[in-house]
Amino acid sequence: MGQTKKLQPPLADSIVRSLKAGDEVLITGVIYTARDMAHKRLCEAICRKASLTGDAGQKLPFELEGAVIYFVGPTPPRPGRVIGSAGPTTSARMDNFSPKLIAKGLKAMIGKGYRSDEVRDTLKKYGAVHLSAIGGAGALLSKHILSAEVIAYEDLGTEAIRKLQVVDFPAVVAYDSHGNTIYKL
Repeated sequence: MGQTKKLQPPLADSIVRSLKAGDEVLITGVIYTARDMAHKRLCEAICRKASLTGDAGQKLPFELEGAVIYFVGPTPPRPGRVIGSAGPTTSARMDNFSPKLIAKGLKAMIGKGYRSDEVRDTLKKYGAVHLSAIGGAGALLSKHILSAEVIAYEDLGTEAIRKLQVVDFPAVVAYDSHGNTIYKL
């Protein structure tokens, strides 16, 4: 195992490049939630206008540069809580979309499980990382979330994009920006 590092988004390229597979991280600051359908809409927004006008696409609901996206669809909060259980979703479900978001500046993703060869190559090319959170520990992870606000795609319900304020949110670098991983390939 590597060392514990504190991260505060938006993440600078130098910080991301310093992370090694196996490093434990604690994230404090703003991260965003997005699952399958939200990823699809983000990628459509990037492509839609670009295909018509040749520019960078439509405005996204948050700045991708240096951002962290958590693959989660939280449950409704109990009274007195800001969010319900918030455990990670299987990361491979976002593999078709992640390369486009990484190319636009996304620096870290949090999920569980393996990533495709294309995603791993894109992490190396653009200097990004994939972090793993503990699956099955959604109630525990929700205790690190101080606030949750839907900022886009409210019609998606639990899969809407949320802006989360987190403190010492725990994760492990599963794939670093140098091609290394904690998984046996």
